[in-house]
Amino acid sequence: VLQGYAAEMDNPLMAHLISPELQNKKDILFGNMEEIYHFHNRIFLRELENYVEYPELVGRCFLDQMEDFQIYEKYCQNKPRSESLWRQFSDSVFFQECQRKLDHKLSLDSYLLKPVQRITKYQLLLKEMLKYSKNCEGAEDLQEALTSILGILKAVNDSMHQIAITGYDGNLNELGKLLMQGSFNVWTDHKKGHSKVKDLARFKPMQRHLFLHEKAVLFCKKREENGEGYEKAPSYSYKHSLNMAAVGITENVKGDAKKFEIWYNAREEVYIIQAPTPDVKATWVNEIRKVLT
Repeated sequence: VLQGYAAEMDNPLMAHLISPELQNKKDILFGNMEEIYHFHNRIFLRELENYVEYPELVGRCFLDQMEDFQIYEKYCQNKPRSESLWRQFSDSVFFQECQRKLDHKLSLDSYLLKPVQRITKYQLLLKEMLKYSKNCEGAEDLQEALTSILGILKAVNDSMHQIAITGYDGNLNELGKLLMQGSFNVWTDHKKGHSKVKDLARFKPMQRHLFLHEKAVLFCKKREENGEGYEKAPSYSYKHSLNMAAVGITENVKGDAKKFEIWYNAREEVYIIQAPTPDVKATWVNEIRKVLT
């Protein structure tokens, strides 16, 4: 893909086949695929080859290189832009010609999906290896490697949702690390405001998608998009946020094991939040506690 497509975009002999709108878009289309390729080719593959005789010790390779695996997050974040560009130009003569020369049965988009598939495959491979490595040397490293890869997958998934937030004025990066995101039923109960509003608020919940950052929690409304592939991915229109410095939490709400409360400015605003399951609630409450302490 890097030689037969990406490099060809810079080949003067192919320039006449590339439409002007596609020129200079190489970085959008291929993201940091070259970086991923070099990481595997120069570093990770060599490390793995050291353990050909000792496969149970492979967990160490992953742990030593875990920071490098974050290059996949960058690739996945760019993927929606890449897909959108591909859809505009998928029938371009340039791509058809590259595919013909390479004698590929599949078109370029199938290959651009490979890094996304690869990062999800690692956790399956590590799980399999763990199954056969009980009580042997290296089992702990394998377990830790699996946990770390699952952490990277979660970060990739969370960031894919985060880039779909619309209407937020500030810079999301200034809110600190994104810790959790998910959909909830939310009831509000504000001290200020009309008593009618309070009564109404008790009955009908709002559907909100929450993004918990280190410095703030964002409330967004999820909008399902019509389209294919990444265009079907939802977007989240920003409604409001609470600064974590002024947030308090009540873990248990009478009569429902899935509900907890987030309150603001000494209970001036109270948000009753219902998670899909008690487990999801527990995870969120723990994360919020960590931020608050």
